[in-house]
Amino acid sequence: MSLMTFLPFIVLIGAMILMTRSAKKKQQAAAQMRDHMTAGTGVRTIGGMYATVKEVGDDTVTLEVAPGVHAVYAKNAIGAVLEDAEYNRIVHGIDEDGTTDTPVVPDDASSLTKGGDEAPKLDLGKKDAPEGDDEPKDGKADGEAGAK
Repeated sequence: MSLMTFLPFIVLIGAMILMTRSAKKKQQAAAQMRDHMTAGTGVRTIGGMYATVKEVGDDTVTLEVAPGVHAVYAKNAIGAVLEDAEYNRIVHGIDEDGTTDTPVVPDDASSLTKGGDEAPKLDLGKKDAPEGDDEPKDGKADGEAGAK
């Protein structure tokens, strides 16, 4: 047999080896990232939830998902460990210079409307009944047999 008959198999095996090497590198990088978690760092779970690490165990991590609310997650559920500046920008809306980019929401809705005490009346297209003859032209009232 010639080398040309084995060439497709060799190429296929080479591609499989390269793919498994890159996947192993990604897994090792993710495991290293999870091992470097410490209490107080911000993380994003694989579900997209942002939280603060409170305690790190062997296989689990305790996250504070809201002030005073703690949840236990598997370490594999951590998708990314975030730097403080990035975590504050995403979760709290605080830029690196300390300013917030979140809009100020008023306490009451009166400041959201334009000035003036009286709201404009809306015309919904319904016209008042025509004045004058209230009797139907064919002599039949609503609800009677043959009424239109």
